[in-house]
Amino acid sequence: MIKIGVINVSDRAAAGVYADEPGQACVALLREWLTTEFEPVYAIIPDEQPQLETELKRMADEENCALVVTTGGTGPAKRDVTPEATAAVCEKMLPGFGELMRSTSLQYVPTAILSRQTAGTRGSTLIVNLPGRPKAIRENLEAVFPAIPYCIDLIDGPRLESDPRKMPVFRPKGA
Repeated sequence: MIKIGVINVSDRAAAGVYADEPGQACVALLREWLTTEFEPVYAIIPDEQPQLETELKRMADEENCALVVTTGGTGPAKRDVTPEATAAVCEKMLPGFGELMRSTSLQYVPTAILSRQTAGTRGSTLIVNLPGRPKAIRENLEAVFPAIPYCIDLIDGPRLESDPRKMPVFRPKGA
């Protein structure tokens, strides 16, 4: 069974102060778009870089997740450390993901320039940082998702298929 990791990075959600809507929004979108069956591997952790690094490594190295998406912790606040944790555990960074997400978000809010989402690879796992609000998660994931299955192909991960009526993905002919 293919595994996909979802990590909600939030002090308040980790403490039970509010419901985990961002992480659940990610799982719902992936279930809506993917025709490939997958098992979610789920975590809610506080904005603590060492904990996030440990969880990213666990999902990539032990759980063998094809994809790990994080929600939250991508802004300029002192406790926002998701991009730093991602960079610390990745072998290759993919800045185009963050560039496209910021560009997409600028169509909705001028504060998108404050966002620091990024992406990178660790072994055969693609790690993608998303913002922390469900509406922004959908907008950003819609923008970058067409490249995600092919990226996972290129790093020798499992093949993910989507419903082209709901989320068309791009693969070169013959891929």
